[in-house]
Amino acid sequence: MHSTTRARLILLLAAAVLLLSGAPAARAQETDDEREFGYIPDTENGPRNWSSLNTSWAKCNKGGMQSPIDLTHESVKPMHNLGYLDYSYRPAEASMVNRGHDIEVKFMGNTGRVVINRKAYQLKQLHWHSPSEHAVNGRRYDMELHLVHDDENNNTAVIGILYLIGNPDAFLLTLEPFIRRIADTKDKSEQIGVVDPQLVKNRDAVYYRYMGSLTTPPCMEGVIWTIFKRGYENNARPLQKLNNRNISIFIPNPLRKD
Repeated sequence: MHSTTRARLILLLAAAVLLLSGAPAARAQETDDEREFGYIPDTENGPRNWSSLNTSWAKCNKGGMQSPIDLTHESVKPMHNLGYLDYSYRPAEASMVNRGHDIEVKFMGNTGRVVINRKAYQLKQLHWHSPSEHAVNGRRYDMELHLVHDDENNNTAVIGILYLIGNPDAFLLTLEPFIRRIADTKDKSEQIGVVDPQLVKNRDAVYYRYMGSLTTPPCMEGVIWTIFKRGYENNARPLQKLNNRNISIFIPNPLRKD
């Protein structure tokens, strides 16, 4: 894909997400609770006040393992034994919905899994944030894609991919027509046919690994985060304290400087 096309797609998504975040509030994405929350700082329903909106959201402001975080060189420990990420996806029917604070692709049926610590997590949905939620050495990227997985006990693992404008991405290109149709209408959804999540796989890349939380209410902790850095008004939750957590980084052999 030509870099100008790539840039156009990211800007389209960014504009859509920013437009949505300008609305008064958005609904919690990982819970059925209908209370609303927002991203605008220092407002009644902004991130600093999420825990006061619902007693079950106390972790949002009082938890010690919250996400997103800044992945700094000082906090990262190389862990070569993490190995390449073991994931196998397959094409599946999907729908796209404008959730009021992001655009989600929800899969129907078995679309594959990622294996982490010998446990399989099934891919359920993916969505975008712009700008990125996580930062690397203080820098936020143009966009962040989240692939959300659950295991048989409803434990969650999220793969995040940080994007820069200017790098080719076939996955975004296939979804562009649908994104355009729902980008400016909250709660609008559309069946988009078969989507192939394999197009977002990035096997030969550096990734970060740490334990964190959902980035929206109820801010549940115990989420396994895997962040890829693809050489590729605010809708990102403020960065959270590291609180002495371990952050591991896997560097493929050709990139190591042992």
